[in-house]
Amino acid sequence: MQTNKIKNIIFDLGGVIINLNTQKTASEMEKLGFTNFEKNYTLINQTDLFDLLEKGLITPDQFRMEIRKHISSKVSDEQIDNAWSAMLLDFPKERIELIQKAKQNYRIFLLSNTNKIHFDKYSSDFITDFGFSFNSLFEKSYYSFEIGHRKPDLEIYKHVMKHSNLIPEETLFIDDSETNIKAAQSVGLQTLHINLSKNENILTHLTIL
Repeated sequence: MQTNKIKNIIFDLGGVIINLNTQKTASEMEKLGFTNFEKNYTLINQTDLFDLLEKGLITPDQFRMEIRKHISSKVSDEQIDNAWSAMLLDFPKERIELIQKAKQNYRIFLLSNTNKIHFDKYSSDFITDFGFSFNSLFEKSYYSFEIGHRKPDLEIYKHVMKHSNLIPEETLFIDDSETNIKAAQSVGLQTLHINLSKNENILTHLTIL
């Protein structure tokens, strides 16, 4: 990575800014009666249903209807949403402060594979915790459910670069997925892989900028 050329930074969300624990969603779904949820619906083994939700190709209501097919008891939209969002943990204050500091010297963006249910949840939680909008941290936030593509689709990286007039060689993309990092490199972006298995985080690396 050539740090002297960096003018723009694109952050991933899950695992990079917000902490996640997908096991919590599996556990909460099983409490609702979805006994094989972890096998079929975790981020490790994504199904078409989750993929379609993240691309915005099905609505939250359609997603909930599919979930209900696997649950024998009657459950509300709120119960499904709460279980589905249980994986969303906290926004460490130090990471938010780092992004705010980076804004002084770089154009800052977000590129996230996410869905409308999760977006509504963490957006609300962030305002409660910090008193301002999460999206205000960035010049522009790009979400897969709004764009119709998700990482590592090359189209989503090209979409961000085109719509924000970014030069790839001057743009650093940060993600915790090696697959997403390799895709970003293939379109010319500078990259930084946050290896969560080694307990890395953006505070570890961004002191070099």
